[in-house]
Order: sequence, then structure tokens, then C-alpha cells
Amino acid sequence: MKKLFPLLACLTIVACGSESSDSPDIPEPPKVVPELKADVCYLMSTTKGDMTLAIDLTNMPVTGKNFKEYVDSSFYNGTLFHRTINNFMIQGGGFTTGLVFKPTNDPIINEASVGISNDRSTVAMARTDNPNSATSQFFINVLDNPHLNASASSAGYAVFGQVISGMEVADQISIVTTQGNDIPVDEILINSVVEISCPTS
Repeated sequence: MKKLFPLLACLTIVACGSESSDSPDIPEPPKVVPELKADVCYLMSTTKGDMTLAIDLTNMPVTGKNFKEYVDSSFYNGTLFHRTINNFMIQGGGFTTGLVFKPTNDPIINEASVGISNDRSTVAMARTDNPNSATSQFFINVLDNPHLNASASSAGYAVFGQVISGMEVADQISIVTTQGNDIPVDEILINSVVEISCPTS
């Protein structure tokens, strides 16, 4: 349980408007921000319903590949949405039932400086107050959260995908009853994450 609180606390720090421990060498976000691409898509089945995620491997190569590697190894199957905050976000991918921490791969670099915004329905990496500490945990923005974006004073949180269907499921997860550290009283399980064909426009 000791590893629970640094990852759980990461977004609380941002929500309160403080990132004082971020590196002072924060790159400026680009003037031209790329649009999210749907390079690979996944069906995420949860105990609250299904969501389809589109992941950007083109603009977010490190972050997108990181998520893909976890999916390909079935890492997320049986993990929880362990943190939910109404009108903010839902966070998952780090603990199994009973809030048992699941060992992860090494942390990745933070690609938030690419500049893709933490808008409603986007998927981003959770991390501690160290910008380059993200591993398996991700969050889905339930509202537009511009304070999570990279800026001159903040390393930001790297957006690497989007919920392209089933956002109503994320909304329902975000309003469940919670206890301390925004942990749902009743566990919300990610049953499986499987690759599917991306919709054609």
C-alpha cells in the first residue's frame, strides 16, 4: 500500500494548482499543436460498460507505445479504476482487486510538451510530481482540464488518446460513491482491453 499514495496524489497536486517540484527546464509547448490520430484502437470492457479508445502512436510515440505494450501483455485485464473525481477525471491501470499494486515496466519520458490538450474524453498518463515518472496508470478527462496541460510553468500531463465511443461509461464511473483518496466504495474493474479496428471516417 505504500506505493498507492504517490500515484494517487499526483492529480490532486495539479488540481490544487501547484507543481512546485516539476523540473525548471520545462519545454515550451509548440505553436502548432497536432490533432490526435487514431493509429490503434482498443475496446475497454469494464464492470460499468464498454469504451472504445483511439491511441496516437504518431504524435505521442513513447507514450502511445507504452500503453500498447501494456495492452499487448494483457496487463490491464483485471485492474481497477481506483480513483474517480466528479467533474474532473477517472484514473486506472495500476491496482488489482483489493488495491493490490501491480508491478510495472520502467517509467517513460513525459511527452506533454507536444501540446495536445487535456480536453474532455482525452486519455492521458498519470504520474507523480516527477514529470518523467509515468508507468501504467492513465486517466480519462471527464471535463476540459486545461490546468493539466504543459506550459511555461508546468510539465503537464501527456495526452495520448481519446475515448471515441462509450464516454457515458466514463461519466458514470466519475460519479460513483468514493471513500478516502477518491477510491470508489465499490470496485470498478477493467475486465479486458483488446485491439479492434479503428472506425473509418
